[in-house]
Amino acid sequence: MSAPLTPPPPPHEHSASGAGRSAAVDSTTAPAEDAAHTGHPQDGWYGQDGPGMKTELREAAVAAVAVALGGVLLGVLWWWLAPRVPLVGDAVDGNWVVYVKETEGEQAVGVDGTFTLLALAFGAVSALAVFLVRRHGGVPLVVALAVGGLLGSVLAWRLGVWLGPAQDVIAEARRVGEGATFDAPMKLGAEGALLAWPLAALVVHLGLTALFGPRDPEPYPPADPHLPQGPYGAPGA
Repeated sequence: MSAPLTPPPPPHEHSASGAGRSAAVDSTTAPAEDAAHTGHPQDGWYGQDGPGMKTELREAAVAAVAVALGGVLLGVLWWWLAPRVPLVGDAVDGNWVVYVKETEGEQAVGVDGTFTLLALAFGAVSALAVFLVRRHGGVPLVVALAVGGLLGSVLAWRLGVWLGPAQDVIAEARRVGEGATFDAPMKLGAEGALLAWPLAALVVHLGLTALFGPRDPEPYPPADPHLPQGPYGAPGA
């Protein structure tokens, strides 16, 4: 047997080559690490955290107040568009009795139906307005939309009753006279109609967010073609 004629490289050459390789690896991984620590995206794959909680709560409060104030318009429209329920007064032995003139009439159902349809329309419009103002949404904004819709419905209900005919039907029957027809007070028989606005607002806002809302960022950065690829497409070491 003969010994190899080529002597092994000096120790300093091994250390120099190893240092060169580690420097090359560091130079390729440094930009990615810097971007991860600084939070500045290189290729746009880092998502935005959005506004802080204080900003979201402030926007939610403004949205709730604005939606609730829409109940003023709803109340006026309900008082204007809802059908009237005719009543008749009769004096029996000095005591006044008030009864519905048309016992088979559907005016009372029309009063509730008008309020419900208007509330559904207001819920859809308010959800669209809130979505256009702030597309990112958020839990505080959705809660504010529901609360504002409920407050707006209650405000519309009380305003319509206040704008409508007098509440004292006996006094009104005495004023118009026996056998004369007068309008019944505005009344919401099905109080569940108060939930039409917030429910419609939540459904429409959820649909708009699902169809046209911003998408979540990708959990991993796109592969860099200039870096060596690992077995699953991730940058290799």
